[in-house]
Amino acid sequence: MSRITYPASIEAAPEASRPLLEAVSKQLGSVPNLFRLASISPAALEGYLGLFGALGKGELPAATRERVALAISEYNGCNYCLSAHTYLATNITKLSAEEIATNRKGRSLDAKDNAAVVFALKVAENRGHIADGDLSAVRDAGFTNAQIIEIVQHVALNVWTNYLNEVAKTEIDFPVAEGAAA
Repeated sequence: MSRITYPASIEAAPEASRPLLEAVSKQLGSVPNLFRLASISPAALEGYLGLFGALGKGELPAATRERVALAISEYNGCNYCLSAHTYLATNITKLSAEEIATNRKGRSLDAKDNAAVVFALKVAENRGHIADGDLSAVRDAGFTNAQIIEIVQHVALNVWTNYLNEVAKTEIDFPVAEGAAA
C-alpha cells in the first residue's frame, strides 16, 4: 500500500490537476498511479508533464530514452519505474529482453546507445561531476551537445520519478519487472 494516498480517479484529484490527468488518460488509455500521485500537487504534475513532453520532442530517440530510464531506475532501486519502463521498452520501443537486462546493468548492446547509458549512469553516480573523458566518450559515440544535455535531463527526470515513487511506495500498476520486488 502506498504511504501517500493519491486520488482513486480523475474526479477525486485536485481541480487544477484534472485536465492534465484527462490528457494523460487520452494519451495512454489510463492514468498510471505515478500520475495520480503527482496530481496531489498540480504544480508538480504540470512540471513533470511539461518536462516529459518537451523531452519527447527532443533529439534522443525513444529507445535511447527508455534505455536511460531503465539504467537509472535500476541504479536507484525503484521497482515502480523498473516495471513501468520495462513495460514501455518491451511494448512501445520494442527492445529485446536481453537489451532490457543489459540496460538495467548500465550498458546497451548497441554501441552508440551504450555510450549514452554509461554516460547517464556516471552522471547519476557522480551527481553530475563527470570526468572530461566521460564527456568525450559520449561525444565520440556520435552524440551532439544537445543530445548530451537531453541525456542529463532524462537522468534528472528519472531520478525525480524514482525518488517520488520510493518515498510514496507507489503501488505498481504495470506488470512487475523480473527481479523487481512488488
